Amino acid sequence: MKKAIYAGSFDPFTNGHFHILTRALHIFDEVTLLVGKSPSKRTLFSAEERVTMLEELFKDNKKVQVDLFQGLLVEYAKQNGIKALIRGLRPTGDFESEFQMASMNKKLYPESETIFLMTEGENYYLSSSLVKEIYKHGTDISEFVPTIILDWLDRKGREAI
Repeated sequence: MKKAIYAGSFDPFTNGHFHILTRALHIFDEVTLLVGKSPSKRTLFSAEERVTMLEELFKDNKKVQVDLFQGLLVEYAKQNGIKALIRGLRPTGDFESEFQMASMNKKLYPESETIFLMTEGENYYLSSSLVKEIYKHGTDISEFVPTIILDWLDRKGREAI
């Protein structure tokens, strides 16, 4: 079985993330959405909430696993025998930092491979922080996030952002 990891903070998970995941599922038999937990990063949703919302979103898709990690992605990958790391690239300056991270991951886990998937036109400008900012100001973001994620945002409330 070909497995991959698609890691991120996913705060919140956007249609851009969804599109990258969908494309990864055409290549791999199983993809683990790995929610990063960083004590230094301020997020709208707790790591546990992000895991729960993703489990809810993908409850009917057996090819998608959801997990939580704190620490180095390559350590999680090694511990779980997963060698493919999925990264989405936007035409907004992502490449240099993503290339640096992929190079370090390769150094730390030589058996790993990072697969870059380019975002497509309708999603290339999306970011979780931009979606939160737009939502905070009362704009409809239903075209930018899955319905389940919008429900979570509505329950959290605009004032929480």
